Amino acid sequence: MTHLLDDTYLKPFEAAIRGRADHAVARANELTGGKGTLADWASAHEFYGLHRTARGWVFREWAPHATSMWLVGDFSKWKIDPRFECFRRPKSDVWECKIPAKAIRHGDNYRLEMRWEGGRGERIPAYVRYVKQDPETNLFCAQVYEPKAKYVWRHASPKAPKMPFIYEAHVGMGSEEEKVASYAEFRDNVLPRIKKAGYNTVQLMAIMEHPYYGSFGYHVSSFFAASSRFGTPDELKSLIDTAHGMGLRVIMDLVHSHAVKNERDGLSLFDGTDYQYFHSGPKGWHSAWDSRCFDYGKTDVLHFLLSNCRFWLDEYHFDGYRFDGVTSMLFWNHGLGDAFTNYGMYFNGSMDDDAWCYLNLANRVIHEVNPQAITIAEDVSGMPGCAAPAKDCGIGFDYRMAMGEPDFWFRLAEKLSDDDWPMGGLFYELTNKRAEEKVVSYVESHDQALVGGKTFFFTLADAAIYWGMGKDQHGLEVDRAVALHKLARLATAALNGGAYLNFMGNEFGHPEWIDFPRQDNGWSYHHARRQWSLRDDPNLRFKPLADFDETMLAALAKGLKAAKPEQLLANEPDKVLAFVRGDLMFVFNFHPTQSYSDYGVMVPPATKWKHLFDSDEERFGGQGRIASGQSYDPVLVPYQNELVQQIRLYLPARTATVLKRR
Repeated sequence: MTHLLDDTYLKPFEAAIRGRADHAVARANELTGGKGTLADWASAHEFYGLHRTARGWVFREWAPHATSMWLVGDFSKWKIDPRFECFRRPKSDVWECKIPAKAIRHGDNYRLEMRWEGGRGERIPAYVRYVKQDPETNLFCAQVYEPKAKYVWRHASPKAPKMPFIYEAHVGMGSEEEKVASYAEFRDNVLPRIKKAGYNTVQLMAIMEHPYYGSFGYHVSSFFAASSRFGTPDELKSLIDTAHGMGLRVIMDLVHSHAVKNERDGLSLFDGTDYQYFHSGPKGWHSAWDSRCFDYGKTDVLHFLLSNCRFWLDEYHFDGYRFDGVTSMLFWNHGLGDAFTNYGMYFNGSMDDDAWCYLNLANRVIHEVNPQAITIAEDVSGMPGCAAPAKDCGIGFDYRMAMGEPDFWFRLAEKLSDDDWPMGGLFYELTNKRAEEKVVSYVESHDQALVGGKTFFFTLADAAIYWGMGKDQHGLEVDRAVALHKLARLATAALNGGAYLNFMGNEFGHPEWIDFPRQDNGWSYHHARRQWSLRDDPNLRFKPLADFDETMLAALAKGLKAAKPEQLLANEPDKVLAFVRGDLMFVFNFHPTQSYSDYGVMVPPATKWKHLFDSDEERFGGQGRIASGQSYDPVLVPYQNELVQQIRLYLPARTATVLKRR
């Protein structure tokens, strides 16, 4: 892999780059005291919280400014009881309570009653593993989760694929019914769809407990608790275990970029101060997200967050993480309004070096615990070294989200006439990445369809989606949307920079937008679900889109390999783009009206090709204008005073043809 510092434009900043890397190494040594691994140190969850021991129960909490603390719950009839009082351990900020084994049972609800100088409050323990919400009061309570039968894992995690095809999903949205779907329903009904569709990795959103369902899981309150609105911890384990048995790896959205501002059921003002877990004052608040910002320089905060990285790998057998909001973490202004047009912006004092250090240490912990785990950074800044190995002075992420790609596709769909779509620009945008990094490529994720946006297909088809999607209907808007939906996905997946992602349902052109129940929409679940019946109905044109996606992924899994794409042709007037990658050749005709017969495409020397599939096949909702199974032998033609090898193809308007080397 290319070294980060091979980029000559970074040479003026070499001292700063090495300084950040050296600081992370020094911080790791400081935390471990030179004994054991950083992953061993990241085990606060095994010490804090409520745990059963051979002698009973023990509870511990970090609360430096508390003056007294009790566990109250079903076992104390929700009153302060001396039997459940916590005491500060000598010369520490740790509170501890030892409880007889029979005093607490599985299913008991509880919380903390805490006092500090000048105040008191109810709190949910920071390291709690399971939290339940009262449907009448909406208040959260910690709940003892110690079933008699411990979950027995049946399947080992599959090996990491060389090229992840990621299915981004939200458990609660997984049903077609207007409700919050469960882990069990997702396991039984959605996982088989993902497997059949050809994806090899499932990315689960909104797993960490969050008080407000409409936050999409981004305002986390209990970082060690799997959201109970979808079911029990064992049901989540069963989901992951079943996925592993199907050959699917499972990663999760990890939200360490901020935390919910709630005090009773979150970490804000946990011990009465605003600076226990977070920065004090304005620096500790994210004004755009209305949430709290962690102080990544504090040792106990690092202990909390790094242990959280380890916990989900150990306890739930997750196979890695997509880190949310990395740009917001790295920059003091959270990257708001910055275009990041020059390298100096990464080294001008605008960055939180403690956040950089934390992310480096987090990647180190994750890969020490599970070398097969993958980590993905949601970073829009293009931070050099974000997805470079730590040994090369990088942060250490395995992948970075290619966040410019969906912006590019939606800009084409919304702002430019089809006649103005740039072929060279398209190839450039879909291959534009730093040499030392791998990226997750995608046309759209959940972000594009949140309230105020639309899915890519809905953007293309607009209102015609409601009346023009019959199998035998061929209106201009829908025909265009169906064709371009396939072309955009094929181009993006074929040119992916290491991985490819799709949000659930978008593979078949899911209509409209995503909107969770809230007061403004009458608490409706209509847009917080997936209409699988559209994909399954043979009389609608959604099904051919999904069938194309399935065929596409199967072909790419076998033929792409890790080869670098090689552009063969980018003809702007003709709107034709062609490239080779691995054993496959891709030829696109984006022209809205012009078809071409015997169109010459230059090919690598001594290569012969065979038609594999094309987007115009009738099974994919096309017109079937290209004869399947054709073989193409190159011929010599003059080009710029030399002879080159060329094949000739029939390229109908708005179609893509995939050829396989033979």
